[in-house]
Amino acid sequence: MKLTRKMVLSRAKASELHSVRKLNCWGSRLTDISICREMPSLEVITLSVNSVSTLEPVSRCRQLSELYLRGNLIPSLAELSHLKGLPRLRVLWLAENPCCGPDPHLYRMTVLRTLPQLQTLDNQTVTEEEVSRALTEGEEITAPSREGTGNGQPEMSYTLSTVNTTSETQGDPMSYSEEASSSVQGQLSPKPPAQDPFPSFSQREAVSSRKNRSNVLSAILLLLRDLDPAGLEAVHQTVVSRLQALHKQEDME
Repeated sequence: MKLTRKMVLSRAKASELHSVRKLNCWGSRLTDISICREMPSLEVITLSVNSVSTLEPVSRCRQLSELYLRGNLIPSLAELSHLKGLPRLRVLWLAENPCCGPDPHLYRMTVLRTLPQLQTLDNQTVTEEEVSRALTEGEEITAPSREGTGNGQPEMSYTLSTVNTTSETQGDPMSYSEEASSSVQGQLSPKPPAQDPFPSFSQREAVSSRKNRSNVLSAILLLLRDLDPAGLEAVHQTVVSRLQALHKQEDME
């Protein structure tokens, strides 16, 4: 599905694309976000749980400070080259994309080597030590091929490169962001114990399960902010019914 002008203006409650500063398109089945090229004032955009496969359209959003892309189809970390020209970018959520690969450490180091100005990556605070380590432990990326529509799997380059720092940006004034919802979830459930450097398959599976539950709760909390009183009441009734059913099941066992 293509993100259209009508959709943007409706969700952002704006009259013109160039005035849009914040946009929430979570779970909208989007595949084409090319209209982002026409939103130079965009500061925060939530595109999580869609089917976006290229970051090129947001490369022109020079004011962008927060980008949420969890659960999309970004094929390669080479797509990060489109974000290198965004001096205000401080928050990036890229987890659960094909580009993350099988090695979480290498993935994080490569992202931070490419975007050292990030303060938060995948809802985890970036430390100065990580940025320093990323210089040697991360991999250099090259711009993705311009052939096709950005759905291919561009190769990565592995030579050393230098990094640049950029100026500070303002904090997010949004009442409820995807990052904030995850923080609330973190207060409701215990943190997972420290893991071995080389966790077993069962451990990785357990961690993945916890992350999935965390992501579901984050999504629910994020969506609650858009509901009216009638919608909230419907959610309340559904939660009560679900809890009653679970209690009955426990009693039967």
